[in-house]
Amino acid sequence: MAGLAQSGSNPDVELLYDINGLAKDAPHWFDRVMEYVGEYGLLLAVVLLVLWCWWTGRRRAGSAEEAASSVAALVWAPLAAGVAVLVNVPIRGFVERPRPFLEHDGLEVLVTGKTDYSFVSDHATITMAIAVGLFVANRKFGLVGIGLALFEGFCRVYMGVHYPTDVVGGFALGTAVALLLSPVAMALLTPVAKAMERSPRVGWLIRKRPSADSRDAVIAGTRTESAGAAEERDLAA
Repeated sequence: MAGLAQSGSNPDVELLYDINGLAKDAPHWFDRVMEYVGEYGLLLAVVLLVLWCWWTGRRRAGSAEEAASSVAALVWAPLAAGVAVLVNVPIRGFVERPRPFLEHDGLEVLVTGKTDYSFVSDHATITMAIAVGLFVANRKFGLVGIGLALFEGFCRVYMGVHYPTDVVGGFALGTAVALLLSPVAMALLTPVAKAMERSPRVGWLIRKRPSADSRDAVIAGTRTESAGAAEERDLAA
């Protein structure tokens, strides 16, 4: 490839051409799928994953404190992504790295119109920040999210809009923000979640309320146990 000759011995550029070269060999319909997945699909997927984790978690939550802590961690996941993107604004302005297709010929660019700087990748930053925040709340869902984030990074290079190091930088930034600010975020969000859990109007957002039949069954079971304990005490006397 002509681009490889221009890249010299730069492994970042060589890997860019290797991965982006797959787009040249792939069918047109597959490139269109990768374009949609890399631009919108995976971002939507990690958001839906957070919602799925919240929906299943609120139904299985034990104590009110456990439920509040879990929901607070889930709320932090998308907030961490927003903070990471804001942190990336001055980083992009400082590095001022042009998009790879502006400096290297022969790339198969699947998304046109990208005029902002390349380092670091917002898509990689957002998906990894959400995934790591989700991992803090739930390991199983978090691992799935991290897998989606890694695939997002591959897609950005495949599409020809980012260097591999742009993606790695995004992963590092998203992870750092989600983990380093997590203690502060949890200290702020957990009391809010606890207050919401006690509210009769929005408490269902934190923990699923038992139905009337379930409450009656619990009350009946408690009364039966109390009656049985009283009978045992009478017999013992």
